[in-house]
Amino acid sequence: MTNKIIPLKIAGVGYSVPETVITNDDLTKLYETSDEWISTRTGIKERRVVSGNQDASDLGYEAAKSALEKACIKPEELDLIIAASSAPPDLYPAIACHMQSRLGITTNIPAFDITAACSGLIYGLQIARGFIGSGIYKKILIVATDNNSRLVNWEDRSTSILFGDGAGAMVVTEAQDGIDDILSINIQADGSIGEYITLSIPGKNCPLVEPNTQKDSHIYMNGKEVYKFVVKVLPQYIDKSLADAGLTPEDVDYLIPHQANQRIIDAVQQRLGYDDSKVISNIAYYGNTSAASIPIALAEGVEKGRIKLNSTAILCGFGAGMTWGAAIVRLREGIC
Repeated sequence: MTNKIIPLKIAGVGYSVPETVITNDDLTKLYETSDEWISTRTGIKERRVVSGNQDASDLGYEAAKSALEKACIKPEELDLIIAASSAPPDLYPAIACHMQSRLGITTNIPAFDITAACSGLIYGLQIARGFIGSGIYKKILIVATDNNSRLVNWEDRSTSILFGDGAGAMVVTEAQDGIDDILSINIQADGSIGEYITLSIPGKNCPLVEPNTQKDSHIYMNGKEVYKFVVKVLPQYIDKSLADAGLTPEDVDYLIPHQANQRIIDAVQQRLGYDDSKVISNIAYYGNTSAASIPIALAEGVEKGRIKLNSTAILCGFGAGMTWGAAIVRLREGIC
């Protein structure tokens, strides 16, 4: 006999982005480029970046507060906090532990980070589904937040034009009405091509032993290989996710993809046969916010009325690792 999986409800979503805007024209002060060169290759017109001592934890905290408010859940009601970040401002304490403290939670609930890069929200949702589905926890906060502007080489035009900073958060709970908001979800990885996107942590050996080779501690991306990988794998993976849910593309209302490159979004849109009204893209204004990009697109889309509730959506992402994942979800009234 198999135990029945407890259904999950997406109870609230929120987002936060820095106030500082860096346009493509601003980047001409750093290196030879132009708005036309960047926008035609990426779809990006501007991005938000942290300034001063603001970091991913600050952005995550604001997104978490918003998601909890929308879910009508108090921080002290949470059973677990999961944070996803491509490169947190600190390896420890974890961002999730920072969220626990800053939200004023005094109970000793578990809190931990995951590193699945731009797939972080989907990975976090799968983990949360396992905990809720098995009955271990009932109310979980997922925070996806990144401050990549601190991690790129601002002398490297090929990568620094792509990234922005931001945070998105999602509150998931046990569904009291028995309706599961997760129609299908799956996550995967292929570590054999992990060198496509890398970020090394600087460090030196003990001076009493042979020195190690020092590595560049900026984001490195082989854009050509990443693009080839994504346009081959992601559409096929979405097809599988739809099949797992027993759906066709026509049955789903929205595509909410990771905001990495508008050309990739266009390729997936064309594969699914969707018109522009069904595809949520905000890369022009935020750039690639890594783990935060899917929840920002979702939360902003609902907030601005681009996403109508009592609908279904494909959430899909890919990132360093290489990791990727997709979820077909219900978006119900009450999410705002």
